[in-house]
Order: sequence, then structure tokens, then C-alpha cells
Amino acid sequence: MNFNSPKSLLTVPTGSLQISESPFINVDAGDEAIYFSLVIPTYKERDNIQNVVRILSQLLDEFIPGDYELIVVDDDSPDRTWEVAQSLTEEYPQLRVMRRQHERGLSSAVIRGWQAARGRVLGVIDGDLQHPPEVLTQLLSGIQQGVDLAVASRNIEGGGVSSWSVVRRFLSRGAQVLGLIILPSVLGRVSDPMSGYFMVRRSAIANATLNPVGYKILLEVIGRGKVREITEVGYVFCERKEGESKVTWKQYVEYIHHLVRLRLSTGVLGRVNQQINFPIGRFLRFGLVGLSGVFVDMAMLYLLSDPTTLALPLTRSKIIAGEIAILNNFLWNDAWTFADVSMKQQEWHQRLKRFLKFNIICLAGLVLNVLVLNLVFNFLIPNRYIANLIAIAVATIWNFWVNLKLSWRVTDVK
Repeated sequence: MNFNSPKSLLTVPTGSLQISESPFINVDAGDEAIYFSLVIPTYKERDNIQNVVRILSQLLDEFIPGDYELIVVDDDSPDRTWEVAQSLTEEYPQLRVMRRQHERGLSSAVIRGWQAARGRVLGVIDGDLQHPPEVLTQLLSGIQQGVDLAVASRNIEGGGVSSWSVVRRFLSRGAQVLGLIILPSVLGRVSDPMSGYFMVRRSAIANATLNPVGYKILLEVIGRGKVREITEVGYVFCERKEGESKVTWKQYVEYIHHLVRLRLSTGVLGRVNQQINFPIGRFLRFGLVGLSGVFVDMAMLYLLSDPTTLALPLTRSKIIAGEIAILNNFLWNDAWTFADVSMKQQEWHQRLKRFLKFNIICLAGLVLNVLVLNLVFNFLIPNRYIANLIAIAVATIWNFWVNLKLSWRVTDVK
């Protein structure tokens, strides 16, 4: 099969997200190993892709002529970006195109592209020209000088952002600081851990099973790979000329989720987790849902029991506030924590059954909560809010342990 034919698409790899030690060579197509494979993940980039391919081809033809390939990995864009890219393969023989119809996500798109790549060095760049192509040659120079990873950074000399809002700048910096707190061994090695513009030696990530969350993969490369030396090149992040930005608040949430999961999967915690097969992802979602329940509980307790509001008795107020918080937690857990199960059980009577069982378990925790609240309030700390927080903490430990043993089974699909 001739991959350079405009009628040919790369076969989408399947299975685990693991990079092989040797480049992927299709003998029947006359493939040969090359130096550099650059993956361009796309979704609705029809207006940009031709310009991106043209500019990158010109740069690489001058720097490493004939020793590179561009791999467009498109997530079945409704604007048929993959089709436009495919039509360019005759003009640009180094271009190959992959159309993914059964998977989604920028990070997994990058890894699937790397799995099909023939290069000894693997790279990624956005398909919207927000990553200045001219920086590519500086990154390649770093790799040629012997480093394992070359990262384009917005946070060193020569780097920056063109016209970000104050809020977006704050979120980006806040994410970096939070990462240094949660995972200093990884994020302390680069100035821009959320960069999506870098290249890495295949040997540095070979045989590591990558498991990215969200839209950034650099954390996985550093955290799970065998990356020794790193170099960074400053670049200015440019605003899009065509199309619309895909950055949303959800990506920052996924970034935090990714940090915590990496923290729990590396070092001593990682070895313990592997031994007990602990469901980290569900636990983190369950914990966040529980945190939302705390705010609901506290707010309702104030509205019901405070002398300036309804001034109901403390115990009665606590029971009502706790039940409302349980309802809040069930709705979020059903829609998010156990969404994979609830999607298969969407009948109203199935949802009601799940709620009743969930409620019985949590009501036991509520009884414990009420007892601890009254004990602390009446004998230890005469402050209703501090006492309530202590009661919530004790009940949360109970709820987590019992739900870990029983609640997952409660929602199993029969």
C-alpha cells in the first residue's frame, strides 16, 4: 500500500497507548526508518491545515530534507479536515493522514500518531498555528545535541503569550504552581508543564504505557518515560487566525485530575496502588462530589438553624441538611462518578433503585454525623460550624469505606 497516495489513510492503531522501541515500518509500502516524525492532532481545522502543512514542510525540507514525516491525526472532524489533509499528500509526499472514528481526545491522538510513526524522534505541534513553526528547528537542534526532550516554553526568556486575558493568565500560572505542589518531581523539571509543543526521543518513552487525561501529554512523557536531559526553547503563544479556541475550564479540571493520578501512580504510592488495584479515578470524582456536598450541607444548616434565619433545632436542621446533601451527591455521582454504569441503566425505576440503596448507606453515615455533631458541640467545641465540619469528616471516612466495599457493587450492571 502506498501511504503517499491521496486515497490512502493510515490504519488507526489499537490496544494500549504504548510506544514501541522500533519505528513502525510497513515493508509492503516500501517504508524506511526516518529521523523525525511530527504529529499534528486536528479537529475542525479545515481552514488551517493547508497552511500548516505548507509552512512545516518548507522548514523541515531545509533542515532535514527527506528525513521527516508529518502525520495529521484527525478526530473525524465534521468539516472533514482529514479529507483536506489527504488531498495534500500528492503535493507533500512526507505527509500522512490518520482519521480516527472511534476514539476522541488530543492526547490519545498524539500517541496513536506516534505509534504509527517511523521516526527515531517524535514530536507534536498544534494544527492551528498558535505554535510558531520556526521554533521547530530550535527544538530539533536541541535533540541533535543529545537531550532526550526538547520543550517549547512560554515561561522562559523569549517566551510569552500574545493577548491572553488576565483570567487565563492567572489560571495558567495557578495550574503551574499547583502542579509544583502536587508533583514537584515532574513539574519541577520544566517551566511550562502544560506545553503542547515538544519533541522526545523514541527511546525515552519506549515501552511505557501512557495514560493521559485531557489535552496535554507532556506530563505523561516526563512522569512515565526515561527522560534524562531536557532543554527548553522560548516561544510566544499566538492567537488563532482561523477557527475558534478549544481551551475550556474543563481542561484545567482534567489537568488537576491528571496531576493527582500521576502522583498516586508513581513512587511508593504507585506501588501500593498497583498491589491493591485501587480505583483512583472513581475515588477522586467521589471525593470532589463529596466536597460539593459539604458546601450544600453547610449552607442548608445555616439557612435552617441559624438564629438569624429559620432558627430550627440543630438536630432537625442537621437531618434535613444532610439529606439534601445526600441527594446532591447522588445526582453528581450518578451523572459523573459512575456515568459509565448509569448510562446503561437510564430507566427511572433503575435510577430510583440506585438512589434508595445509595441513600440507605449514606443515612447510616448521617446518623453517625448527627451523633458526632452533638457530641462535639455539647461536650468539646461549642461552635456549630466547627462541630459540623468534624462530624462531616468522620462521616466521610465511614461513607467512603462502606461505599468502597458495597456501593460499587450496588451500581453494577446485572
